[in-house]
Amino acid sequence: MRGKITSLVISLVFLLGMTGNVIAAEYDHKAEVRGMEFSWKVADGNLHIKLMGRTKGWVGIGFNPSKGMQDANFILGYVDKGKVEISDEFGDTPINHKSDEEMGGTSDVTVVGGEEKGRATTLEFVIPLDSGDKYDSVLDPQGETTVLLAFGGNRDSLRSKHRSHHTITVNLSTGEVK
Repeated sequence: MRGKITSLVISLVFLLGMTGNVIAAEYDHKAEVRGMEFSWKVADGNLHIKLMGRTKGWVGIGFNPSKGMQDANFILGYVDKGKVEISDEFGDTPINHKSDEEMGGTSDVTVVGGEEKGRATTLEFVIPLDSGDKYDSVLDPQGETTVLLAFGGNRDSLRSKHRSHHTITVNLSTGEVK
């Protein structure tokens, strides 16, 4: 009996270890913009996101700014020694953003996984379409969504300036990209 329990425990540990860093979600849509890929799926009131940038530093995405970065809901993150670090932020001015929590809001990001491989950083996470946080924009999957994509240099610091940034407009349901 003890041998069977030991074998079961070893098998479970092995399986859990194998799934720890697996990036396995399936996505319905993908947009590629000079050095970045944004893949997504809308399901169960959430937006499932895979974000890849050609950097060993941070990658980020923002939704629905009013001017520059102002009023955008930003998700920024990096991978350091295999550990994913993600921050939910808000564009408080046209050229700046701060942590939602620092401003009195909540972090509404569920980390799925991430990796730094070669010269690319990939993050996978889930955000609600409507978190109820005043620092997160409500995302309408049927309408047009302005998406800001950016990545920094080869530093794992969310306070370093972006090396590349782009703006696209997408329909989250159909996958149409403008």
